[in-house]
Amino acid sequence: MREGVFYGIGVGPGEPGMVPVVAWQALQLCEVIFAPRAESAKVSAARKCLEGLDVPGERIREVEFKSMERKALRTQYRDLARAIAVELRAGRNVAYITIGDPFTYSTYGDALAALRDIHPGVAHRTFPGVTSYAAASAALNWPLGEGRERVLIAPCPGEMAKLREDIESHDIVVLMKIGDQLPEVLALVREMGIEENCALAVRAGMREEKLFASLANVESDKALGVLSTLLIRKKPKLY
Repeated sequence: MREGVFYGIGVGPGEPGMVPVVAWQALQLCEVIFAPRAESAKVSAARKCLEGLDVPGERIREVEFKSMERKALRTQYRDLARAIAVELRAGRNVAYITIGDPFTYSTYGDALAALRDIHPGVAHRTFPGVTSYAAASAALNWPLGEGRERVLIAPCPGEMAKLREDIESHDIVVLMKIGDQLPEVLALVREMGIEENCALAVRAGMREEKLFASLANVESDKALGVLSTLLIRKKPKLY
């Protein structure tokens, strides 16, 4: 029996239908679709990105990530890889969907690595997707880099001193995975006097989307940091 093919597909980052045509064509060939979900979420955010599209709900299997501890994560990815391998060996095509780009701060990279570890000959293809910062940039009319500007894309560091260093050593910082650190980040940006140069996108493309062209009036609410992307510019734009 011919084995199925494993596809990594970026959906969203929020708006249903924001999927490359070739990736959408591959998704329609998949009998099984795995969608990651955080333990704190009721529904997979990636699954939400398929709302309104012609994807049978019975094909989707949500995968709950219960712990971010390294040892526990390794076990979860190993179990996920085994489940994917069972489907592939049964001749079914399988997709793993993720918000944004599959290889940009995504669970997909580890899922693929675990699968290749237990099934080295697996047939697979990864389709690039639209990142949250690309979507935020477009929604806010905020260029991510012009001329020779140096751009850093990074998760929010644990220490604000490190973030200050990153801002001072780059023209633009794209800050991801902010979470409940948003109040600290806002305080730093305001202390540096650059809040008017920055923009914030919360749940870009989703129904709950919130866009802020400036950080001057953004509330220091930890909840706003969930699924948010902060665009930081050290100096004002020329125009």
